[in-house]
Amino acid sequence: MDSNTSRTRVHSDTVYQATKAALLRRGVTIEDIASIVYEMQLPYNDGLTLEHCEESVKSVLKKREMQHAILVGIELDELAEKRMLSEPLQQIVESDEGLFGVDETIALGSVFTYGSIAVTTFGHLDKNKIGIISQLDTKAGEQVHTFLDDLAASVAASAASRIAHRTRDLEEHNETFRDISPEETAPETKVEGGTT
Repeated sequence: MDSNTSRTRVHSDTVYQATKAALLRRGVTIEDIASIVYEMQLPYNDGLTLEHCEESVKSVLKKREMQHAILVGIELDELAEKRMLSEPLQQIVESDEGLFGVDETIALGSVFTYGSIAVTTFGHLDKNKIGIISQLDTKAGEQVHTFLDDLAASVAASAASRIAHRTRDLEEHNETFRDISPEETAPETKVEGGTT
C-alpha cells in the first residue's frame, strides 16, 4: 500500500463517531430509532427488549454505506437550512418537494445491505412515519429534514431486519431473545453459525 493512500483514509471509528454526533446534533438518538424497531419487532420476538434493539441500531450505524448516507444527507439538510444550496436545488430541498426522490434513493440504497425484508420495512416506515420519523417529516420551524426522515427510516428498517434474521438464528437453536443479553445481539456470539 502506498503511504500517501493510508494518509487520506479516515479511520472507521472516526466516521462512526461523526455519524452518531451528526444524528444527535439533529435531535435523533439511538433510543429514538430503537423504539421504532422495538415496536415493529416485539410481536414476533419473545424476550426482545429495547436494549436488544439499541444494539441492533448501533450495528447498523457501523456500516460504511449507512454512515456515508447519513453524513451526506444531514450535510445537505444543514446546507439547505443555511440557504447555501444553489437554486433551484435550494427550494426543492427546503420545501421537500413531492417529486424529489433523491432523499428516498439515498436512504433506500443504504438499506439494500440487509436484504428484501429491510427494503419492504423501509417502504412501510416511509409511508406510515412512525415515532421520530413522523417528527422529522413535519415541516415545522426552521429546520430542514428532507433527507434525515428517510435516513432514520433506513436505519430503523435495517435494524429491524437484523432482529428478524437474528430471530431465525435463535429459533434454529431453540432459543429466543430471552436467552441472550443485549450485548450478544451484535456481533452474534451466542448462536453458532449466526451471520446476521
